[in-house]
Amino acid sequence: MLLLGCIKEVSDYELAISLPNGLSGFVPVTQISDAYSKLLTKQVAQELPEELHSLPDMYSPGTLVRCIVTSIEKSADGRRSVKLSIDPKKVNKGLSSSALAAGMLLSGSVLSMEDHGYLIDIGVTGTHAFLPHQKAKNYIKAVKKGPDLKIGQNLNCLIVEVKNEGRVVCVSIDRSEVAASIATERQNWTLSNLLPGLVVKARVQKVTPVGMKLTFLTYFTGIVDFMHMDPEKSMSYSPDQVVRACVLSVHPASRAVRLTLLPPFLHAGGAPRQLPGQRMGAVLEEATVKAFYKQFGAIFELDDGTLAFARLKHLSKTRKSFKPGAFKEGCKHKCRIIDYSLMDEMCVVSLKHQIIEARFLQYQDIHTGDVVQGKVLSLKPIGMQVKVADGIRGLVPSLHLSDVILKQPEKKYNIGDEVKCRVLECNPGGKKLILTLKKSLVQSKLPVLSNYEDAKPGLITHGFVVCAREFGCIVKFYNDVKGLVPKNELGSEPLSCPDKVFYEGQVLKVMVLKCEPQQERLLLSFRLSSKPGPEDKWKCTPKEKQEVKYQIGEMVDVKILKKKDNGLEVSILEDEDNVVAWIPKLHLSDFVATSKLLWHCLQEGDVLPRVMYLSDKGEHIILSRKSAVISAVQEEQVVRSFSEIQPGMLLTGYVRNVMPFGVFVEFPFGATGLAPKVSMSDKFVTDTKDHFVVGQTVIAKVMSIDEEKQRVLLNLKVSECSSGDSAAESFALLNQYFKELEDIRDLLRRGEPSICELVPGKRVHLVVQDVREDGSALFSGSSVTGSTVTATRYHLGDKNIAPGEKRKAVVLHVDALTSEVYVSLREELLKQRPKRVSMCSVFGVCVS
Repeated sequence: MLLLGCIKEVSDYELAISLPNGLSGFVPVTQISDAYSKLLTKQVAQELPEELHSLPDMYSPGTLVRCIVTSIEKSADGRRSVKLSIDPKKVNKGLSSSALAAGMLLSGSVLSMEDHGYLIDIGVTGTHAFLPHQKAKNYIKAVKKGPDLKIGQNLNCLIVEVKNEGRVVCVSIDRSEVAASIATERQNWTLSNLLPGLVVKARVQKVTPVGMKLTFLTYFTGIVDFMHMDPEKSMSYSPDQVVRACVLSVHPASRAVRLTLLPPFLHAGGAPRQLPGQRMGAVLEEATVKAFYKQFGAIFELDDGTLAFARLKHLSKTRKSFKPGAFKEGCKHKCRIIDYSLMDEMCVVSLKHQIIEARFLQYQDIHTGDVVQGKVLSLKPIGMQVKVADGIRGLVPSLHLSDVILKQPEKKYNIGDEVKCRVLECNPGGKKLILTLKKSLVQSKLPVLSNYEDAKPGLITHGFVVCAREFGCIVKFYNDVKGLVPKNELGSEPLSCPDKVFYEGQVLKVMVLKCEPQQERLLLSFRLSSKPGPEDKWKCTPKEKQEVKYQIGEMVDVKILKKKDNGLEVSILEDEDNVVAWIPKLHLSDFVATSKLLWHCLQEGDVLPRVMYLSDKGEHIILSRKSAVISAVQEEQVVRSFSEIQPGMLLTGYVRNVMPFGVFVEFPFGATGLAPKVSMSDKFVTDTKDHFVVGQTVIAKVMSIDEEKQRVLLNLKVSECSSGDSAAESFALLNQYFKELEDIRDLLRRGEPSICELVPGKRVHLVVQDVREDGSALFSGSSVTGSTVTATRYHLGDKNIAPGEKRKAVVLHVDALTSEVYVSLREELLKQRPKRVSMCSVFGVCVS
């Protein structure tokens, strides 16, 4: 099928083509012409006697071209892709030397440049076409693509003279001559060689609500659909009226010819009107329905008087929710411009709510530094392909899949996963979108450095290392901005081998020292200030580490200096050097929930006795209050090196990471191991996160060791990890749990004394505050001040309550961390005599 198209976008590898009726296709770089394909082949073989020009050097958006459909491919998501060719040999294949006549207009491609002009490939076997310089100079001047035509450049050629029975033809590309051309009966056009783009005189044969039928060139008939009637004359067409028309498409097999009456196409070589850039993506509050076609869609008049088209699928969320009555002439709707069809000179709009509210519609909507949500499409050695929106895809390079380099990214990411990324680089022209999944960059609140002009001295921002050498580090930012951290600015202490300390992809804070935007030179430093800031006080330098004389397992008392979201900054008491250390939140207790509750209750200035020195890796001291871990170290039930690990050992540790394929466990003295999914639980494991959480204390059994790879495989099944007296172990854990809760109860009395008096089974008098839609109710009362008191619909029993009423209730559960109290008004619970309850029941544990 032959079509007239308009170049919409030009990239190095393809031309995006706007086709009639809102369709689009693309021309691969290999479908330009035979001569251009030969140059490409030579470039691949690195034999280039002549200069190869890129597609952007030869083609501009808005240029009309004749195309032939070479294939229609269907993607995995059901979308169809129309592949086209503008090669004259394919487009003009219906023409022969004997059929050529003066005045004919056809496609040609530059074959070579000669002394007096150009040889043109018009795709007709046995015919040589020549374009004199005189007939080309006006065109060359107008297109502004250089002083000469280039091999592979597609041209609209008008045959001026035919010699030797069609074996030699002289052509012109002069714009005025081309624009004045018109196809006539003398040129002997047939259905087998009729070309799109020909301007003809036609006679109206029949007018219908969806278009009209024309006759032209004596015996041809063609169709003009409603989208291609001149909007200013659409109501005045009548049978036998003579009009000027342009051939849009020819389908030789079905003998169907479609034409257009839109003014820009009625002079050969014309160009359709473009949509102003700011209109794309615009949301219009009121678009007026001009016409509705039940098989196609609706025509709207926009706020500026222009027309727009919405396909049926874009008129409602689903087919079932579509209401034809809402699209009567004059009805108004909210819509969004999602595209512009150059060949129809009409905006394409959508009424779908999700499209109107969408953050991104095209690459131009995305800016460097934007945080975007995406869906994983594929994982390849080069990186991960992510779908940001319909028609917008980005690449996460393998270096940016995580804060650390992933050797097996397929174990962390699955096709279809939702991911949160940040835009490193966006080039709308080339539809290039580079993203990062590094949490340090995605969550960074520091300024985004995307150009050298913004790199002012003193600016502190995040960057990532791309190179570490003896001279220093090269650090990269957004939009390929990069700078040098010289060796003397890598840290407060001199570094002899930077490549041993820094690694490719590492995210670090850097400070700008100096920038020369014109030369794109940027000098940086990892030393953010001359004095250590409050955030860095607890971090020890290597020198400080040597001075610390504590051993793993040593018990110390500490004083809380500062509470942070992930732990406590403390100072070790009775130490003349006032050593600062760190207790991670999850190391406050063997029990994860208790750790969070204890952190909530502790205050700056509190003293914590008997905390164990755990490690000093990462250049700061780590302490732990995990009783089970402390006991294991003190009783020497630990391994101090990999060589001490033996199959069958039972070791106490804590969960370091939970992955879909298993759980990583860390032990005192730094040893780690993996418990595969099959060895995690006596129950069947579907999702590993349902069974373990980071920070959880565990007892693991060593299954096997790999000395060469320094790997340990573990078993976490309760049935396998018991030392024999499981009942005694369970009671010991329960006793430790109650002891810690008693300590927390004492701490709670300082700030929230009222909640300590609330225990399961206690009767309280409450006032109804509100009854929710789901049937649950909220209460208040003097005994529950500062707490959120709730009774579910079930626990209201059959009582009808209203705000302001006083009711008697029994406490079911108290969550001290969130200050939430759950009560019941059911009579059978209120009548029961409470059993003896432990003093720790405030935390939801009842022992009778």
